[in-house]
Amino acid sequence: MTSVLFMMWLRQLKRYWRSKPRMIGSLGQPLLFLLALGFGFGPIFEKAGGGSYIQFIAPGIIAMSILFSAMFSGIEVIWDRQFGFLKETLVAPVPRWKIMLGRVLGGASVACMQGLIVFAVCLLIGFRPTDLAGIPLSFVFMFLIAMFFTALGTAIASLLEDMQAFPLIMNFLVMPVFFLSGALFPIEGLSGIIKTVTLLDPLSYGVDGLRASLTGISHIGLVADFLVMLVLTLVTLAVGARIFSRIQI
Repeated sequence: MTSVLFMMWLRQLKRYWRSKPRMIGSLGQPLLFLLALGFGFGPIFEKAGGGSYIQFIAPGIIAMSILFSAMFSGIEVIWDRQFGFLKETLVAPVPRWKIMLGRVLGGASVACMQGLIVFAVCLLIGFRPTDLAGIPLSFVFMFLIAMFFTALGTAIASLLEDMQAFPLIMNFLVMPVFFLSGALFPIEGLSGIIKTVTLLDPLSYGVDGLRASLTGISHIGLVADFLVMLVLTLVTLAVGARIFSRIQI
């Protein structure tokens, strides 16, 4: 099992490091949000009594970079199926759930690297964690976000054979998940159906956990954030492994 997991994990990392345009291009959207929104809406946010908007938005942008990288890593399942590598992998004498877990760990590791790079960019722009002791906990939330959404993206890709359909479905899911997560606006004060939908959004708990560990501000509760993300990650891994094991080759 260890060799299979390591092989799949290492393969995902090699793909990432060999793709320099992917590494550079993945920073474009987070930078746009940080600069345009962070500095554009900063004065309005401060006048409303919210403090520094950069301090508020940075954890959400870190989560966003992880979300996009994790979800779109699932397309590699369809890519490998198209070019025959998946067939060679699945005929190996190991349970398919181990192969799936290795792919998820590799994709999550890449997504976490993206998050760490964006975290460093946030520090350069002016973001400052209020408690250095919370930084290790923020890494835990980054990993949980990456694992959950990589598993979800892999599960969805396992159901598809059309490579062109995957980005369309991902965009349909990713943008609402991000914008309704509280990454760009405070959850408290929301009312009605918007607050309900926001609390049903899995990323809301990851963003809130990141924000709580880095800035000490939490609208849901740090323990609740951790438990919800942990349970969702385990359930999604189990469901994703079952779907992946049923791939026809």
